[in-house]
Amino acid sequence: MIPFARVDPQFAKDQLILLLREWYMHPSGQIPAYEFDFSDVNPPMHAWAAWRVYKLTGQRGARDHVFLERVFHKLLVNFSWWVNRKDAHGDNIFGGGFLGLDNIGVFDRSKPLPTGQYLEQADGTAWMAFYASTMLSIALELATQDPAYEDMASKFFEHFVAIADAMNTVGGTGLWDDEDGFYYDQLEVGGVRRPMRVRSIVGLICLVACENIEQTTIDALPAFKKRMAWFLENRKDLARQVSYMRGAEQEEHRRRLLAIPSHERLVRVLRYVLDENEFLSPYGVRSLSRVHDAHPFILQVDSAEYSVRYAPGESDSWLFGGNSNWRGPIWFPINYLLIEALERYHHHYGKSLKVECPTGSGIFMDLDEVARELAARLCRIFLPDATGRRPCHGDERRFADNPNWSELLLFHEYFNGDNGRGHGASHQTGWTALITRCLEKAAVPHAVSRPSETLRAVTDPNLERISGS
Repeated sequence: MIPFARVDPQFAKDQLILLLREWYMHPSGQIPAYEFDFSDVNPPMHAWAAWRVYKLTGQRGARDHVFLERVFHKLLVNFSWWVNRKDAHGDNIFGGGFLGLDNIGVFDRSKPLPTGQYLEQADGTAWMAFYASTMLSIALELATQDPAYEDMASKFFEHFVAIADAMNTVGGTGLWDDEDGFYYDQLEVGGVRRPMRVRSIVGLICLVACENIEQTTIDALPAFKKRMAWFLENRKDLARQVSYMRGAEQEEHRRRLLAIPSHERLVRVLRYVLDENEFLSPYGVRSLSRVHDAHPFILQVDSAEYSVRYAPGESDSWLFGGNSNWRGPIWFPINYLLIEALERYHHHYGKSLKVECPTGSGIFMDLDEVARELAARLCRIFLPDATGRRPCHGDERRFADNPNWSELLLFHEYFNGDNGRGHGASHQTGWTALITRCLEKAAVPHAVSRPSETLRAVTDPNLERISGS
Protein backbone atom coordinates (compact mmCIF):
# COMPACT_ATOMS: atom_id res chain seq x y z
CA MET A 1 0.00 0.00 0.00
CA ILE A 2 3.00 2.36 0.23
CA PRO A 3 3.30 2.80 -3.56
CA PHE A 4 -0.48 2.43 -3.99
CA ALA A 5 -1.03 5.44 -1.73
CA ARG A 6 0.24 7.56 -4.65
CA VAL A 7 -2.42 6.15 -6.97
CA ASP A 8 -5.52 5.92 -4.76
CA PRO A 9 -5.03 7.16 -1.16
CA GLN A 10 -8.47 6.09 0.05
CA PHE A 11 -8.10 2.60 -1.37
CA ALA A 12 -4.75 2.23 0.38
CA LYS A 13 -6.28 3.18 3.73
CA ASP A 14 -9.32 0.98 3.19
CA GLN A 15 -7.13 -2.05 2.47
CA LEU A 16 -5.15 -1.56 5.67
CA ILE A 17 -8.38 -1.29 7.65
CA LEU A 18 -9.82 -4.36 5.90
CA LEU A 19 -7.33 -6.85 7.33
CA LEU A 20 -8.08 -5.52 10.81
CA ARG A 21 -11.82 -6.03 10.46
CA GLU A 22 -13.58 -8.89 12.27
CA TRP A 23 -13.89 -10.72 8.92
CA TYR A 24 -10.14 -11.33 8.84
CA MET A 25 -8.57 -10.56 12.20
CA HIS A 26 -8.79 -13.52 14.60
CA PRO A 27 -10.56 -12.87 17.94
CA SER A 28 -7.18 -13.51 19.60
CA GLY A 29 -5.74 -10.52 17.77
CA GLN A 30 -3.73 -12.37 15.13
CA ILE A 31 -3.66 -10.76 11.68
CA PRO A 32 -3.86 -13.26 8.76
CA ALA A 33 -0.53 -13.99 7.10
CA TYR A 34 -1.60 -14.63 3.49
CA GLU A 35 -4.47 -16.03 1.46
CA PHE A 36 -3.47 -19.71 1.60
CA ASP A 37 -2.66 -19.87 5.32
CA PHE A 38 -4.18 -17.26 7.60
CA SER A 39 -2.62 -18.84 10.69
CA ASP A 40 1.05 -18.50 9.69
CA VAL A 41 3.10 -15.60 11.03
CA ASN A 42 4.44 -12.68 9.02
CA PRO A 43 6.51 -9.79 10.40
CA PRO A 44 4.35 -7.30 12.36
CA MET A 45 4.47 -4.62 9.67
CA HIS A 46 0.88 -3.41 9.69
CA ALA A 47 1.48 -0.50 12.07
CA TRP A 48 4.38 0.80 9.98
CA ALA A 49 2.33 0.50 6.76
CA ALA A 50 -0.59 2.42 8.31
CA TRP A 51 1.73 5.09 9.74
CA ARG A 52 3.44 5.63 6.39
CA VAL A 53 0.20 5.69 4.40
CA TYR A 54 -1.19 8.18 6.93
CA LYS A 55 1.77 10.49 6.32
CA LEU A 56 1.78 9.99 2.55
CA THR A 57 -1.89 10.87 2.10
CA GLY A 58 -2.11 14.29 3.70
CA GLN A 59 -0.20 17.40 4.64
CA ARG A 60 0.67 18.13 8.25
CA GLY A 61 -2.34 19.44 10.05
CA ALA A 62 -4.76 17.94 7.53
CA ARG A 63 -4.16 14.20 7.86
CA ASP A 64 -6.77 11.51 8.48
CA HIS A 65 -6.78 11.08 12.28
CA VAL A 66 -9.90 8.91 12.16
CA PHE A 67 -8.08 6.38 9.96
CA LEU A 68 -5.09 6.41 12.30
CA GLU A 69 -7.29 5.89 15.35
CA ARG A 70 -9.17 3.01 13.73
CA VAL A 71 -6.01 1.06 12.96
CA PHE A 72 -4.35 1.95 16.28
CA HIS A 73 -7.14 0.43 18.36
CA LYS A 74 -7.04 -2.86 16.45
CA LEU A 75 -3.25 -2.94 16.47
CA LEU A 76 -3.30 -2.72 20.25
CA VAL A 77 -5.01 -6.11 20.25
CA ASN A 78 -2.52 -7.51 17.75
CA PHE A 79 0.46 -6.20 19.73
CA SER A 80 -0.87 -7.98 22.81
CA TRP A 81 -1.19 -11.20 20.76
CA TRP A 82 2.51 -10.99 19.89
CA VAL A 83 3.56 -10.30 23.47
CA ASN A 84 1.45 -13.16 24.83
CA ARG A 85 2.16 -15.76 22.13
CA LYS A 86 5.69 -15.15 20.83
CA ASP A 87 7.75 -14.29 23.93
CA ALA A 88 8.33 -17.85 25.15
CA HIS A 89 10.18 -16.98 28.37
CA GLY A 90 8.67 -13.58 29.12
CA ASP A 91 12.07 -11.89 28.75
CA ASN A 92 11.32 -9.70 25.70
CA ILE A 93 13.22 -12.02 23.34
CA PHE A 94 10.77 -13.05 20.63
CA GLY A 95 10.35 -15.96 18.25
CA GLY A 96 7.67 -15.94 15.63
CA GLY A 97 8.56 -18.68 13.19
CA PHE A 98 8.40 -17.96 9.49
CA LEU A 99 8.46 -14.15 9.74
CA GLY A 100 8.32 -13.70 5.99
CA LEU A 101 11.91 -14.85 5.49
CA ASP A 102 11.75 -18.06 3.49
CA ASN A 103 13.67 -20.23 5.94
CA ILE A 104 16.91 -18.32 5.58
CA GLY A 105 18.30 -20.01 8.66
CA VAL A 106 19.53 -23.47 9.40
CA PHE A 107 16.09 -24.81 10.35
CA ASP A 108 12.55 -24.43 9.08
CA ARG A 109 11.53 -21.83 11.64
CA SER A 110 7.81 -22.29 11.08
CA LYS A 111 8.02 -25.81 12.56
CA PRO A 112 9.39 -27.30 15.80
CA LEU A 113 13.17 -27.58 15.63
CA PRO A 114 14.49 -31.06 14.79
CA THR A 115 16.81 -30.76 17.78
CA GLY A 116 13.88 -30.17 20.14
CA GLN A 117 15.51 -26.95 21.27
CA TYR A 118 14.36 -23.34 21.16
CA LEU A 119 15.52 -20.64 18.73
CA GLU A 120 15.67 -17.06 19.95
CA GLN A 121 15.24 -14.93 16.87
CA ALA A 122 17.18 -11.73 16.33
CA ASP A 123 14.73 -10.64 13.66
CA GLY A 124 11.65 -11.61 15.68
CA THR A 125 12.91 -9.48 18.58
CA ALA A 126 13.88 -6.56 16.34
CA TRP A 127 10.51 -6.67 14.54
CA MET A 128 8.79 -6.26 17.90
CA ALA A 129 11.02 -3.33 18.83
CA PHE A 130 10.11 -1.79 15.46
CA TYR A 131 6.43 -2.46 16.16
CA ALA A 132 6.69 -0.76 19.57
CA SER A 133 8.52 2.29 18.22
CA THR A 134 5.97 2.72 15.42
CA MET A 135 3.07 2.43 17.86
CA LEU A 136 4.82 5.03 20.01
CA SER A 137 4.97 7.42 17.05
CA ILE A 138 1.29 6.85 16.27
CA ALA A 139 0.29 7.41 19.91
CA LEU A 140 2.30 10.64 20.07
CA GLU A 141 0.58 11.85 16.91
CA LEU A 142 -2.89 11.03 18.24
CA ALA A 143 -2.03 12.64 21.59
CA THR A 144 -1.66 16.01 19.88
CA GLN A 145 -5.48 16.04 19.62
CA ASP A 146 -6.44 13.78 22.52
CA PRO A 147 -4.30 13.67 25.70
CA ALA A 148 -5.70 10.22 26.55
CA TYR A 149 -3.20 8.79 24.07
CA GLU A 150 -0.27 10.03 26.17
CA ASP A 151 -0.79 6.94 28.37
CA MET A 152 -0.37 4.67 25.35
CA ALA A 153 2.71 6.58 24.24
CA SER A 154 4.26 5.87 27.65
CA LYS A 155 3.36 2.20 27.34
CA PHE A 156 5.07 1.78 23.98
CA PHE A 157 8.09 3.85 25.03
CA GLU A 158 8.64 1.43 27.91
CA HIS A 159 8.03 -1.58 25.66
CA PHE A 160 10.68 -0.41 23.22
CA VAL A 161 13.28 0.22 25.93
CA ALA A 162 12.63 -3.20 27.49
CA ILE A 163 12.99 -5.01 24.13
CA ALA A 164 16.14 -3.05 23.22
CA ASP A 165 17.59 -3.90 26.64
CA ALA A 166 16.84 -7.60 26.12
CA MET A 167 18.29 -7.58 22.61
CA ASN A 168 21.53 -6.14 23.96
CA THR A 169 21.91 -7.64 27.45
CA VAL A 170 19.88 -10.82 28.15
CA GLY A 171 22.31 -13.53 29.17
CA GLY A 172 25.11 -10.98 29.26
CA THR A 173 25.29 -9.77 25.68
CA GLY A 174 21.77 -10.45 24.39
CA LEU A 175 21.72 -11.42 20.73
CA TRP A 176 24.78 -9.30 19.99
CA ASP A 177 28.07 -11.05 19.18
CA ASP A 178 30.89 -8.68 20.06
CA GLU A 179 33.55 -10.79 18.38
CA ASP A 180 31.88 -10.52 14.97
CA GLY A 181 30.06 -7.22 15.51
CA PHE A 182 26.69 -8.62 14.43
CA TYR A 183 23.30 -9.71 15.78
CA TYR A 184 22.57 -13.45 15.45
CA ASP A 185 19.78 -15.90 16.22
CA GLN A 186 20.66 -18.02 19.22
CA LEU A 187 19.92 -21.70 19.72
CA GLU A 188 19.12 -22.48 23.33
CA VAL A 189 20.50 -25.87 24.36
CA GLY A 190 20.16 -26.88 28.01
CA GLY A 191 19.88 -23.28 29.11
CA VAL A 192 23.02 -22.31 27.18
CA ARG A 193 22.66 -19.97 24.20
CA ARG A 194 24.64 -20.78 21.08
CA PRO A 195 24.87 -18.11 18.35
CA MET A 196 23.91 -19.17 14.84
CA ARG A 197 26.68 -17.28 13.03
CA VAL A 198 24.82 -16.85 9.75
CA ARG A 199 25.32 -13.31 8.45
CA SER A 200 21.92 -12.63 6.94
CA ILE A 201 19.26 -9.96 7.00
CA VAL A 202 17.99 -11.66 10.15
CA GLY A 203 20.76 -9.66 11.86
CA LEU A 204 20.02 -6.46 9.94
CA ILE A 205 16.42 -6.01 11.09
CA CYS A 206 17.85 -4.51 14.30
CA LEU A 207 18.82 -1.45 12.23
CA VAL A 208 15.23 -0.93 11.12
CA ALA A 209 13.93 -0.51 14.68
CA CYS A 210 14.72 3.18 15.17
CA GLU A 211 12.59 6.27 15.61
CA ASN A 212 13.18 9.98 16.22
CA ILE A 213 11.15 11.90 18.78
CA GLU A 214 11.33 15.67 18.51
CA GLN A 215 11.85 17.45 21.81
CA THR A 216 9.12 19.90 20.82
CA THR A 217 6.70 16.93 20.69
CA ILE A 218 7.79 15.77 24.15
CA ASP A 219 7.43 19.29 25.56
CA ALA A 220 3.91 19.61 24.13
CA LEU A 221 2.75 16.46 25.95
CA PRO A 222 3.32 17.11 29.67
CA ALA A 223 1.91 13.81 30.96
CA PHE A 224 4.10 11.76 28.60
CA LYS A 225 7.12 13.94 29.39
CA LYS A 226 6.63 13.49 33.14
CA ARG A 227 6.26 9.70 32.91
CA MET A 228 9.25 9.36 30.60
CA ALA A 229 11.41 11.38 32.99
CA TRP A 230 10.22 9.25 35.93
CA PHE A 231 10.97 6.05 34.04
CA LEU A 232 14.50 7.10 33.13
CA GLU A 233 15.18 8.23 36.69
CA ASN A 234 13.72 5.22 38.50
CA ARG A 235 14.48 2.33 36.13
CA LYS A 236 18.25 2.57 36.10
CA ASP A 237 18.45 -1.06 35.01
CA LEU A 238 16.80 -0.09 31.73
CA ALA A 239 18.00 3.49 31.54
CA ARG A 240 21.44 2.19 30.57
CA GLN A 241 19.91 1.34 27.21
CA VAL A 242 18.72 4.91 26.83
CA SER A 243 22.28 5.93 26.19
CA TYR A 244 21.07 5.01 22.70
CA MET A 245 18.44 7.73 23.04
CA ARG A 246 20.52 10.84 22.57
CA GLY A 247 19.66 14.47 22.03
CA ALA A 248 20.93 16.15 18.87
CA GLU A 249 23.75 18.62 19.40
CA GLN A 250 22.02 21.53 17.71
CA GLU A 251 19.77 23.24 20.24
CA GLU A 252 17.33 24.37 17.57
CA HIS A 253 16.92 20.77 16.36
CA ARG A 254 16.65 18.90 19.64
CA ARG A 255 15.41 15.37 19.23
CA ARG A 256 15.73 11.91 20.73
CA LEU A 257 16.72 8.74 18.93
CA LEU A 258 15.30 5.39 19.96
CA ALA A 259 17.38 2.59 18.43
CA ILE A 260 18.60 -0.91 19.23
CA PRO A 261 22.28 -0.54 18.26
CA SER A 262 24.52 2.06 19.87
CA HIS A 263 26.48 4.42 17.64
CA GLU A 264 29.46 2.05 17.75
CA ARG A 265 27.40 -1.07 17.01
CA LEU A 266 25.55 0.67 14.19
CA VAL A 267 28.86 1.47 12.50
CA ARG A 268 30.11 -2.11 12.96
CA VAL A 269 26.98 -3.65 11.40
CA LEU A 270 27.09 -1.17 8.50
CA ARG A 271 30.61 -2.33 7.65
CA TYR A 272 29.06 -5.65 6.66
CA VAL A 273 26.05 -4.07 4.94
CA LEU A 274 28.25 -1.87 2.74
CA ASP A 275 30.91 -4.48 1.97
CA GLU A 276 30.66 -5.69 -1.64
CA ASN A 277 32.15 -9.03 -0.54
CA GLU A 278 29.32 -9.41 1.98
CA PHE A 279 25.86 -7.83 1.62
CA LEU A 280 26.33 -4.99 -0.86
CA SER A 281 25.49 -5.95 -4.43
CA PRO A 282 25.60 -3.63 -7.46
CA TYR A 283 21.79 -3.95 -7.27
CA GLY A 284 21.04 -3.50 -3.58
CA VAL A 285 21.51 -5.40 -0.32
CA ARG A 286 21.64 -9.19 -0.48
CA SER A 287 19.57 -11.28 1.90
CA LEU A 288 22.59 -13.42 2.82
CA SER A 289 26.23 -12.40 2.91
CA ARG A 290 28.26 -13.50 -0.09
CA VAL A 291 30.95 -14.64 2.34
CA HIS A 292 28.89 -17.81 2.83
CA ASP A 293 29.61 -18.84 -0.75
CA ALA A 294 33.19 -19.81 0.09
CA HIS A 295 32.46 -20.28 3.78
CA PRO A 296 29.04 -21.89 4.29
CA PHE A 297 27.67 -22.03 7.80
CA ILE A 298 27.59 -25.62 9.06
CA LEU A 299 25.93 -26.78 12.26
CA GLN A 300 26.56 -30.29 13.59
CA VAL A 301 23.86 -31.59 15.94
CA ASP A 302 24.43 -35.19 17.04
CA SER A 303 24.77 -37.12 13.78
CA ALA A 304 22.93 -34.57 11.64
CA GLU A 305 24.54 -31.73 9.71
CA TYR A 306 22.76 -28.51 8.76
CA SER A 307 24.22 -25.87 6.47
CA VAL A 308 23.53 -22.51 4.88
CA ARG A 309 25.31 -21.49 1.65
CA TYR A 310 25.00 -18.34 -0.45
CA ALA A 311 22.83 -18.71 -3.58
CA PRO A 312 22.40 -15.44 -5.52
CA GLY A 313 19.22 -16.42 -7.39
CA GLU A 314 16.87 -19.37 -7.27
CA SER A 315 17.31 -21.78 -4.40
CA ASP A 316 19.77 -24.57 -5.11
CA SER A 317 18.50 -26.66 -2.21
CA TRP A 318 15.40 -28.80 -1.83
CA LEU A 319 15.30 -28.09 1.88
CA PHE A 320 11.86 -26.86 2.96
CA GLY A 321 10.41 -27.94 -0.39
CA GLY A 322 12.91 -25.88 -2.37
CA ASN A 323 11.56 -22.72 -0.78
CA SER A 324 14.84 -21.28 0.51
CA ASN A 325 14.92 -18.20 -1.65
CA TRP A 326 16.30 -15.80 0.95
CA ARG A 327 19.81 -17.23 0.66
CA GLY A 328 21.34 -14.47 -1.44
CA PRO A 329 18.80 -12.65 -3.64
CA ILE A 330 17.74 -9.03 -3.28
CA TRP A 331 14.27 -8.44 -1.85
CA PHE A 332 12.69 -5.01 -2.15
CA PRO A 333 10.82 -4.91 1.20
CA ILE A 334 13.95 -5.33 3.33
CA ASN A 335 16.00 -2.98 1.16
CA TYR A 336 13.30 -0.33 1.39
CA LEU A 337 13.10 -0.61 5.17
CA LEU A 338 16.89 -0.28 5.47
CA ILE A 339 16.91 2.80 3.25
CA GLU A 340 14.19 4.41 5.29
CA ALA A 341 15.95 3.54 8.58
CA LEU A 342 19.19 5.11 7.34
CA GLU A 343 17.24 8.30 6.69
CA ARG A 344 15.98 8.28 10.27
CA TYR A 345 19.48 7.74 11.65
CA HIS A 346 20.73 10.59 9.49
CA HIS A 347 17.92 12.82 10.74
CA HIS A 348 19.46 12.41 14.17
CA TYR A 349 23.22 12.13 13.55
CA GLY A 350 23.44 14.37 10.50
CA LYS A 351 26.92 14.97 9.09
CA SER A 352 28.51 13.87 12.37
CA LEU A 353 28.24 10.20 11.33
CA LYS A 354 29.91 9.09 8.12
CA VAL A 355 30.74 5.55 7.07
CA GLU A 356 32.87 4.07 4.31
CA CYS A 357 30.71 3.21 1.30
CA PRO A 358 31.55 0.78 -0.15
CA THR A 359 33.58 -0.65 2.72
CA GLY A 360 37.27 -0.42 1.86
CA SER A 361 36.77 2.19 -0.88
CA GLY A 362 38.10 5.15 1.05
CA ILE A 363 34.87 7.03 0.21
CA PHE A 364 32.94 8.26 3.25
CA MET A 365 29.27 9.19 3.12
CA ASP A 366 26.74 10.37 5.66
CA LEU A 367 23.80 8.04 6.14
CA ASP A 368 21.48 10.00 3.87
CA GLU A 369 24.02 9.64 1.07
CA VAL A 370 24.26 5.91 1.85
CA ALA A 371 20.47 5.66 1.64
CA ARG A 372 20.56 7.36 -1.75
CA GLU A 373 23.29 5.03 -2.94
CA LEU A 374 21.25 1.96 -1.96
CA ALA A 375 18.17 3.40 -3.69
CA ALA A 376 20.25 4.06 -6.81
CA ARG A 377 21.50 0.47 -6.85
CA LEU A 378 17.92 -0.82 -6.65
CA CYS A 379 16.95 1.49 -9.50
CA ARG A 380 19.78 0.04 -11.58
CA ILE A 381 17.86 -3.26 -11.69
CA PHE A 382 15.21 -1.63 -13.91
CA LEU A 383 17.11 1.08 -15.78
CA PRO A 384 18.46 0.30 -19.29
CA ASP A 385 22.19 0.44 -19.95
CA ALA A 386 23.81 1.87 -23.07
CA THR A 387 22.64 -1.12 -25.12
CA GLY A 388 19.06 -0.87 -23.85
CA ARG A 389 19.39 -3.96 -21.65
CA ARG A 390 17.83 -3.88 -18.19
CA PRO A 391 19.45 -6.19 -15.59
CA CYS A 392 16.02 -7.44 -14.45
CA HIS A 393 15.53 -9.09 -17.86
CA GLY A 394 18.75 -11.10 -17.64
CA ASP A 395 19.96 -12.38 -21.00
CA GLU A 396 16.56 -12.10 -22.71
CA ARG A 397 17.39 -9.66 -25.55
CA ARG A 398 13.89 -9.08 -26.91
CA PHE A 399 13.23 -6.51 -24.16
CA ALA A 400 16.22 -4.52 -25.40
CA ASP A 401 16.06 -5.17 -29.16
CA ASN A 402 12.35 -5.33 -29.98
CA PRO A 403 10.57 -1.94 -29.78
CA ASN A 404 7.30 -3.75 -28.96
CA TRP A 405 8.90 -5.20 -25.82
CA SER A 406 11.36 -2.51 -24.76
CA GLU A 407 9.07 -0.72 -22.31
CA LEU A 408 7.53 -3.85 -20.80
CA LEU A 409 8.57 -4.53 -17.21
CA LEU A 410 7.91 -7.44 -14.90
CA PHE A 411 7.77 -6.96 -11.13
CA HIS A 412 9.63 -10.05 -10.00
CA GLU A 413 9.48 -11.39 -6.48
CA TYR A 414 13.22 -11.03 -5.88
CA PHE A 415 16.40 -10.40 -7.87
CA ASN A 416 19.74 -12.11 -8.37
CA GLY A 417 22.26 -10.82 -5.86
CA ASP A 418 25.09 -10.82 -8.42
CA ASN A 419 23.54 -9.73 -11.74
CA GLY A 420 20.12 -8.25 -10.87
CA ARG A 421 18.07 -10.73 -12.93
CA GLY A 422 14.44 -11.16 -11.81
CA HIS A 423 13.40 -14.44 -10.17
CA GLY A 424 10.35 -16.01 -8.60
CA ALA A 425 6.84 -14.76 -9.26
CA SER A 426 6.79 -12.21 -12.08
CA HIS A 427 3.71 -10.37 -10.80
CA GLN A 428 4.90 -9.34 -7.32
CA THR A 429 3.79 -5.77 -7.89
CA GLY A 430 2.79 -5.39 -4.26
CA TRP A 431 6.26 -5.03 -2.82
CA THR A 432 8.49 -4.65 -5.88
CA ALA A 433 6.43 -1.57 -6.79
CA LEU A 434 8.45 0.09 -4.03
CA ILE A 435 10.89 0.80 -6.88
CA THR A 436 8.69 3.81 -7.66
CA ARG A 437 9.57 5.33 -4.27
CA CYS A 438 13.26 4.61 -4.88
CA LEU A 439 13.08 6.30 -8.29
CA GLU A 440 11.51 9.33 -6.63
CA LYS A 441 14.35 9.41 -4.14
CA ALA A 442 16.96 9.16 -6.88
CA ALA A 443 15.25 12.01 -8.74
CA VAL A 444 15.40 14.49 -5.86
CA PRO A 445 18.10 17.16 -6.42
CA HIS A 446 20.87 16.49 -3.95
CA ALA A 447 24.41 17.73 -3.51
CA VAL A 448 26.03 14.32 -3.82
CA SER A 449 29.20 14.27 -5.89
CA ARG A 450 28.95 10.53 -6.56
CA PRO A 451 25.55 9.85 -8.20
CA SER A 452 25.21 6.40 -9.71
CA GLU A 453 26.12 6.60 -13.37
CA THR A 454 23.02 4.69 -14.43
CA LEU A 455 20.55 7.23 -13.08
CA ARG A 456 19.12 9.89 -15.31
CA ALA A 457 18.89 13.42 -14.01
CA VAL A 458 15.31 14.19 -13.08
CA THR A 459 14.42 17.15 -10.89
CA ASP A 460 11.18 17.76 -9.08
CA PRO A 461 11.30 19.87 -5.90
CA ASN A 462 7.96 18.46 -4.80
CA LEU A 463 9.27 14.90 -4.37
CA GLU A 464 9.76 13.89 -0.75
CA ARG A 465 12.11 11.65 1.13
CA ILE A 466 11.22 7.98 1.19
CA SER A 467 10.19 8.14 4.83
CA GLY A 468 8.04 11.22 4.35
CA SER A 469 7.97 14.31 6.55
